[in-house]
Amino acid sequence: MRCPTCGFENLLGSDVCDNCGSDLAGHDTPQAAITFRGQLLGEHLDRLGITPPETIDAGADVDEAIRRMHDKGIDCVLVTDQGRFVGIFTDRDAVLKVAGAPADGSRPIGTLMTPDPVVLRHDETIAVAINKMAVGGFRHIPIVEDGRPMGVITARDVFHHLVDSLG
Repeated sequence: MRCPTCGFENLLGSDVCDNCGSDLAGHDTPQAAITFRGQLLGEHLDRLGITPPETIDAGADVDEAIRRMHDKGIDCVLVTDQGRFVGIFTDRDAVLKVAGAPADGSRPIGTLMTPDPVVLRHDETIAVAINKMAVGGFRHIPIVEDGRPMGVITARDVFHHLVDSLG
C-alpha cells in the first residue's frame, strides 16, 4: 500500500509507513466514493461544445431526412412536431426500417422514427451521458430543454472530449 504522505510503497496491511512513520491504519480499507466528481466525468455536457441539432418535421418524407443526413455528414436528425421534440431518426433506423423496403408513396419520418427516446439536459454530466449510452446501447442522445431540441450528444463527441482532455 502506498503511503499518502511520502508515497513509499509499503506491504499491504502495514499500520505504519516503513519510510516516514506515518499512520496507515485504515488507509487500505476501501472507502465509498461519495465525494468523487472527477475532473472529466463530472463536467457538464456544455463542455462538449453542443451545436444546434438538425431537425425535421414529423410529416416530412424519410427521403428528405436521409438526404439531409447524407449532405451534412450527420448520423441522425431530431424529429419535431410544431417545434416540440417527438423522436429521433438515426442512420441505424434508415438501415433497419427503410433500406430494401418498397417506396410506395409517402413515408413520413414520424412513422419511422424512434419515438420518445431517452434524453439529456445540457447541465447533466458527462458521466450521466456515458451511463445512459452504455445502459441503453445508444450512440446518440438528444439534449432537450422544455420540450425543445437543443442538441445531440454522440458517443464520438464524448470519446473525443475525453481523449483531448487526457492529453
